[in-house]
Amino acid sequence: MPHYPINLNLKDRLVVVVGGGRVAARKVARLVGAGARVTVVAPVVEESLAALAAQGRIVHLCRSYRPGDLSGATLAFAATSEPAVNREVARAARELNLLVDSVDLPEDGDFVTPAVLEQGDLLITVSTGGASPSLSKRIVDQLRCQFGPEYGEAVALLSAVREKLLTEKAGNAYNDTVFAELAALDLPALIKNGQRDAIDQILQKLSAAGAAPGSVGAGKEDPS
Repeated sequence: MPHYPINLNLKDRLVVVVGGGRVAARKVARLVGAGARVTVVAPVVEESLAALAAQGRIVHLCRSYRPGDLSGATLAFAATSEPAVNREVARAARELNLLVDSVDLPEDGDFVTPAVLEQGDLLITVSTGGASPSLSKRIVDQLRCQFGPEYGEAVALLSAVREKLLTEKAGNAYNDTVFAELAALDLPALIKNGQRDAIDQILQKLSAAGAAPGSVGAGKEDPS
């Protein structure tokens, strides 16, 4: 079944995950990273989920799923080891017009989550439509060698330049030319090779008006 690719802003939105095992833990980790308010419904949870609950980063309802648990949610995940429970969660979500990911039976759900390679704000996703998550993961592992941390830093640099140019020269067609030229440069390679001076010179030349943000990201080990 073809899916429509989309990146959702889940900041401060409620997401309910029914299930507390390894699969649920993976879903929750990414949801927390996206800023969602996560409630996990499960009698027993993985150690990582227990830790998040102890830190107050998620809410854990230590019991089995009950009707009404999805109320107020933006998304739901049916991630238990019991197909009957997952189907019940999926049915409840449909009644609420709520999008649900049924992890063991993708055809019962409305969406599937892809395998992800994340370098800072660079997000590369791979999906087989739920047919083979292991293949998706293997492809992401292969891409990891090609798209290293330098890509995250390049995106951060481009974001800083874009914000500065749009602030100083809002609506100027000149900006489009600068953005196009910056995108055509191999900034990740320059960053990986430590060519900070070359980057600054390029930005100064393209901005022509001091739009270069200095050594944006210089010496930054963590691109996120």
